[in-house]
Amino acid sequence: MGDASRRSHRVSYPPNTRGLDTQPVHYLSPRFTRLSDEIWDEPELHWEERESVRKQIEVAQEFGGRVTRAVGGVPTAFLAEWGSGAPVIAVLGEYDGLASLSQKADSVVCEPDPANTSGNGAGCGHNLLGAGSLLAAVAVAQQLKSSGASGTVRYYGCPAEEAAAGKTYMVAGGAFDGVDAAVTWHPADVMSTDQWLSLAYTQAYFRFRGLAAHAGGMPHLGRSALDAAELMNIGVNFLREHMEDAERIHYAFTDAGGVSANVVQPTAELYYIVRSPTVAKMRTLYERVVAIAHGAAMMSGTTVEIEFDGACAEMLPNRTLEERLHANVCELGGVPFDEDDQAYGQRMAVTLPDGAASAVRRRLGLSADDPRALFDGIPTLVDPAHRFQLTGSTDVGDVSWIVPTVQIVGSTMAIGTPAHSWQLVAQGKSRVAHKGMIHAAKAMAATALDLLTDPELLAAAQREFHAVIAETPYDKPIPEGIIPPPLRPGYRPN
Repeated sequence: MGDASRRSHRVSYPPNTRGLDTQPVHYLSPRFTRLSDEIWDEPELHWEERESVRKQIEVAQEFGGRVTRAVGGVPTAFLAEWGSGAPVIAVLGEYDGLASLSQKADSVVCEPDPANTSGNGAGCGHNLLGAGSLLAAVAVAQQLKSSGASGTVRYYGCPAEEAAAGKTYMVAGGAFDGVDAAVTWHPADVMSTDQWLSLAYTQAYFRFRGLAAHAGGMPHLGRSALDAAELMNIGVNFLREHMEDAERIHYAFTDAGGVSANVVQPTAELYYIVRSPTVAKMRTLYERVVAIAHGAAMMSGTTVEIEFDGACAEMLPNRTLEERLHANVCELGGVPFDEDDQAYGQRMAVTLPDGAASAVRRRLGLSADDPRALFDGIPTLVDPAHRFQLTGSTDVGDVSWIVPTVQIVGSTMAIGTPAHSWQLVAQGKSRVAHKGMIHAAKAMAATALDLLTDPELLAAAQREFHAVIAETPYDKPIPEGIIPPPLRPGYRPN
């Protein structure tokens, strides 16, 4: 699609959804689609989102938001609020990108964006996520002001969701103190109003130290840190047979010891992510990985230093809020994709890996000959016992253990588009992505306004929340005293 097709998109929606006049969301949307595109244009990695924060704060202040920076002690976190008094409803946004995912917009081949100098890309749609959530917050704020109702809406700009647990550190720093409930969303290839389950995770650096030596002349004097790292990876690979099916372990070399094969490598560093369905199970699995690291150091005659980087909890669903969100989406209808949008989706669909869409289509109940490449239907609210289990993670989980939280998954891309892929990045500035973002903003705004104006809804959501917490308290995944990585001495971006 060319630039003209990415300008403001006039879409007809019902004028009222459970008390929310959805037209303000519609007429505000051009400013926020532009904000989304600006963040797509300059993607920044976790903890480094300075320009993204500046752009978001500029828009929040443009619409009268009172801004507090570095909330919870996290440098690239902020909040903007409107209104006053109780209740206080939070809308959560994100804006971090991913490394090595630069991609030209709307291209049907994998090719870097020529204007991108960082090599990063908006590989999880967080450009849309942050802009859409801020749009929802501003729309609610304007309706609060026009109605004269009491209550406060807060937009939380949350950094470092990508394997960095920004919200977990914000929770630990008290950023969400005083919040009564939270609403958020995430871009995807489908729309869903029931909360998908996520995995708890932890991540850490494993730094091996050995002794350099001439690999040919005096290898017996050396102690290879690279050997230690490889032994650790081998040990973890054997561990994979003896962990739960839903658990995941990933790693990357951040230092392989150098480029000379004739030097016994004195240093090596691995970055590990360990995931499991609950914080308690994740902690147990992580301890097994740590034990393997110590064993690798013993076998190689090296030492290992472990730096805990971050962690997050699994999601805690709130059925009361899901049902209200679902009712709002049913009144709104599906995302209003037209024939041109579907044609765009078809062009992107042919780039997807074989079989990528088939499982999603089966889950949606779409027949094999259904021509739609974009999901424009109304999702089914599934029985809680049959929730979809993700094998990924989100730090929204930690917020959900602090306040009742609801999240809509919004349809912004072709069915079957893999997360963290060049195809996802390519679709991130399209009219399809903008429509899905605006639609999610309307659903979030309607639900946030319900929470602000319907005391019984909020009370019911909190009763459900506190009943669960009484039985299963929040298991904090970050040990006491651990500070956010960018505040640590010697911090270097990963």
